[in-house]
Amino acid sequence: MWEIFARRALLSLSILLTIFLGYLLFRNAESPSRGASVSLNAFEDADAKLGEFTFTQSKGEAVEWQVRARQARIFEQEKRAVLHEVVLTFYGGSGDEVTVHGEEGTFNTATKDFVLANRETPIVVQTKSGYTIYTDRLEWVEARREIRTTAPVRIVGHGLEIRGQGLMGRISSEEFEILQDVHVDLVSAS
Repeated sequence: MWEIFARRALLSLSILLTIFLGYLLFRNAESPSRGASVSLNAFEDADAKLGEFTFTQSKGEAVEWQVRARQARIFEQEKRAVLHEVVLTFYGGSGDEVTVHGEEGTFNTATKDFVLANRETPIVVQTKSGYTIYTDRLEWVEARREIRTTAPVRIVGHGLEIRGQGLMGRISSEEFEILQDVHVDLVSAS
């Protein structure tokens, strides 16, 4: 009698657990697909999508820099814009300008910092003093008014080729520092 009671109790418990697990599986069956679509479509969930994007930073009457993009996705809560086909122009006090092109970028609308990145070809920064900087990623920090990167960097000009890892510098004074693993080669000017 004890065995019959134990078998029926275990059978009943097994049936209840099977029904409960079936209920949980059925109830949560749609959750992963919704979660996956959110992560896959996070780019599509932007607050605003723009065909053209321009932001100009000015001080008084003088334009300091301008960022333009062919496409932008604005995420207001995160205070950022994701940009595609980016053109960034820095304006100097004497009318000089430095233009940088990036395949993609991120612009922080609160701090005015931005990041440019290229996958195919390097970002090229041409200075007025005759040096050309090549890197795959470039950051602008508005509070410090400096560019920087942790990516590999190559600077060419005036018979020198300088390579290293990371860069920090100021566009206005054209002072740049390669942060580590610096190699300098003399190259012909031809």
